[in-house]
Amino acid sequence: MSDTTLKKVEADTSPKGDMGQRYLASGKSVSMRLWVQESTKAQKEPSTRNYETVGFVISGRAKLEVEGQTITLSPGDSWLVPEGASHKYTILEPFTAVEATSPPAEVHGRDEPH
Repeated sequence: MSDTTLKKVEADTSPKGDMGQRYLASGKSVSMRLWVQESTKAQKEPSTRNYETVGFVISGRAKLEVEGQTITLSPGDSWLVPEGASHKYTILEPFTAVEATSPPAEVHGRDEPH
């Protein structure tokens, strides 16, 4: 029989990751996290992850570079970073977004910088 457990995770009390992300609801094959980045000063090096990411911008703007392609993310935009793709986010103004990852980013250290 499949697991039918209902889960609720409140953003204000959800676990926080080392990169500032808040872990929201997660299942066996997908998870969600909330990013609230106030600073535009922190620049990160490109990274790769062993999960696929889709996201939705709530507020603010950021630049996303994926394998030589660059897009600007604004409120209402959504995006995809394929599994294994080299990518880098640059926050242009205070930025809030929700991401879903498959498989779940936080399992087995997948969320750690590579």
